[in-house]
Amino acid sequence: MKREGLNLKEVDRVKNITKENFLKNYFQPQKPVIIENYINNWPAYQKWSLDYIKQVAGDKIVPLYDNRPVRHEEGFNQAHAEMKMRDYIDLLKSQPTKYRIFLWNILKEVPELQNDFEFPDFGIRLLKKLPMLFFGGKDSYTFMHYDIDLANIFHFHFEGKKQCILFDQQQNNYLYKVPHSLITREDIDFSNPDFNKWPALQKAKGYVANLNHGDILYMPEGYWHYMRYLTPGFSMSLRAIPRKPRNLAKAFYNLAIMRHFDVLMRKWKGQAWIDYKNKQAVKRTHQKAG
Repeated sequence: MKREGLNLKEVDRVKNITKENFLKNYFQPQKPVIIENYINNWPAYQKWSLDYIKQVAGDKIVPLYDNRPVRHEEGFNQAHAEMKMRDYIDLLKSQPTKYRIFLWNILKEVPELQNDFEFPDFGIRLLKKLPMLFFGGKDSYTFMHYDIDLANIFHFHFEGKKQCILFDQQQNNYLYKVPHSLITREDIDFSNPDFNKWPALQKAKGYVANLNHGDILYMPEGYWHYMRYLTPGFSMSLRAIPRKPRNLAKAFYNLAIMRHFDVLMRKWKGQAWIDYKNKQAVKRTHQKAG
């Protein structure tokens, strides 16, 4: 079987950065970047670890997600399990697990954690009510997807190592995008793709980012991202609304129309709707990729 690497470039890595430099070299051209040293003076840089989160949020019941395929009977972002945070962190540290936490709002769940970080000034206004935490165990991963609001995302990584594969929206024709959704085919292993089964992926051009404790990954508007935890760890994301009118319009469509249409079709057609979309992802990609 033909298994080769994707066409990926290393994301630029810079030591700290000025607002002017960020806006000129990364935000305006919509190019990803990893920023080092920027948060070294935050209390979170020293304090935040899995053990610390266990200490301050151990009694919280947290929703857990794994990499099972989407089923028609599941709601939008419906959790697959739940447990106390302390038990989840014990699980992360004791053995590999597919269970992840995503979109965990720290302002709502543990407000005192906000005292450990600042909202950085990169020249674009961040949404201050939506700092979210993401946790994962060794070799757990997210499906390739982009965010429903096509936000500019700053992803701050804490503890361990994490790898992110990124594509911009111009690569859509090659990624086996599932229609009426925000994901690609869930059976694609982006860490080791089978090009016999998914030949169009060979034409996609993207980026790879390897994150360590304290690194910030900037993901521009609407970027596809696949994230794999190489070791147990967690990250925090801050976001800013898209600036490009086309992306703003697409975000509004996703939130106001696409999401609700998909839910309606799942209820009406059941699993046949999911199966239809997956088949269309292959058919449309092969037509567009040539």
